[in-house]
Amino acid sequence: GEEAMQICEMLVKSNAVDVIIIDSVAALIPKKELDGEIGDSHVGLQARLMSQSMRKLTGAIAKSKSAVIFINQIREKIGVMFGSPETTPGGRALKFYSSCRIDVRRIGQLKDGDQVVGQRVRTKIVKNKVAPPFRIAEFDMMHTNGISYEGDLLDLGIKHSVVSRSGSWFKLDDTYLGQGKEKARNFLIENPDVTQDIHDRIMSVAGFGTDDDDDVEVPLAEDENEPNS
Repeated sequence: GEEAMQICEMLVKSNAVDVIIIDSVAALIPKKELDGEIGDSHVGLQARLMSQSMRKLTGAIAKSKSAVIFINQIREKIGVMFGSPETTPGGRALKFYSSCRIDVRRIGQLKDGDQVVGQRVRTKIVKNKVAPPFRIAEFDMMHTNGISYEGDLLDLGIKHSVVSRSGSWFKLDDTYLGQGKEKARNFLIENPDVTQDIHDRIMSVAGFGTDDDDDVEVPLAEDENEPNS
């Protein structure tokens, strides 16, 4: 664990990389625990490691152009009668020093027939120093290519009434996209023109405009030194 954090500090100070990901905090093993025997008691070693590391890393990260992402796991505290029994390993230092904390949970499976092809994921911003916290988002995480762009388009299309849904059928105007989300997702993958059409409509309805807005000419301001006529 100490060696991993030293390497992280070295990379941050060098500005050689833009993003450093530590996967995971729960897997960082302090040297004393590594040298000890299985079954030995090592109370607070990991929390002490993270506390010392974060004190040094925080200043280095602030002066650098690197972002450090810590992935952690969830544990359950025994004997908790009130409040959430869930906690994360590594003590409180990481929670305190972090600029943004995201709670990521799997809430369901995505199936194509009987085959599981992905997971439905919900994320919640539990802490944010740079933007409003407590925002919640859901998305499809596919086993083959990660977060599904087409799945997000279908969700937003239904939300903004661009795409309609009747039973299990997804429909855009008079065009049937497919029966079931997987079929509709595959239709959008195979028909990028339809995908772009849905994207542009959503952006227009949501008030963000489209990519065509970049082509609009903006009149130049009059020169301040030019005398008024």
